[in-house]
Amino acid sequence: MLSTTPFEVPPYLLEFAKGNPPVRMAVAGADNAVALESAKQATDAGLIEPVLVGDSSTIKSLAETLSWDISNIEIINTAGDDSASAAAVKLAHDGDATALMKGHVHTDALMKAVVNKQTGLRIGRRLSHIFHMTIPGRDRVLMITDGAVNVAPDEETLMHITRNAVDLAHALGNTEPKVALLSGTESVIASMPSSVTAAEVVKRAKSGEVEGAHVEGPFAFDNAVSPDAAKLKGIDNAVAGNADILVVPNIETGNALFKMMVYFMSGLAAGIVLGAKVPIVLTSRADPPEARLAAAAIAAIVAHRKS
Repeated sequence: MLSTTPFEVPPYLLEFAKGNPPVRMAVAGADNAVALESAKQATDAGLIEPVLVGDSSTIKSLAETLSWDISNIEIINTAGDDSASAAAVKLAHDGDATALMKGHVHTDALMKAVVNKQTGLRIGRRLSHIFHMTIPGRDRVLMITDGAVNVAPDEETLMHITRNAVDLAHALGNTEPKVALLSGTESVIASMPSSVTAAEVVKRAKSGEVEGAHVEGPFAFDNAVSPDAAKLKGIDNAVAGNADILVVPNIETGNALFKMMVYFMSGLAAGIVLGAKVPIVLTSRADPPEARLAAAAIAAIVAHRKS
């Protein structure tokens, strides 16, 4: 049942990013083979100008193994997750980097530095994670949010999650994304609180709190992505069966959905965090190289849109 189809970087992302100069990206925890190779791939693709943060001797040794000449690349020597995270975030805070990449540091350490009130990257919006999902050989993009940062978002947090995802869709050229608020039903019923919250988010979005998007819900998953399922249920709106963005009610739903696509469909999950001063590439050791490259391309596109 598991897919053996190779992962594929969506060509449109590389094409979209190609016309822009490389963005200066701080790599927190670059002293690791996987992290450094990710930075090298993004550099070779012309997406980023990296600043490598971590143990300098390890970084230099690994670069030699990769046959990567880093003599002209800035290295910031640090020891430990907290120091590497703080140094990378400081670069972005001071305007010396326009994007971040999580290398070999714990996510908690990086996000702690990001949300620091004095030296972090908060801009008055909740941080949220977006999986940009694509399937090999298909042009369609599906975004799933939030499956990695916000565990049990309330109504206000879901508003921020929705805005962040719409902003990303706009940055990638989709001027009117179709946003589906997911629940376990298409009806608003008190016994399923996520359906009630979804309806409130949709009401607020339609009142003007979300611009440049069609926002509907609640939806059960099938009614959000299948025109036939939506038709059978009599759901007739711009989003039904054609969602570009799935806003999930909790982290478990988002986590399961994206992993199902990865393992059963060879879906490429390019993960990025928005809502901060700069876009943040949030990688995992289990991510294939293609996912890291796609996420770096997305971050580069977003960084240029912000500048």
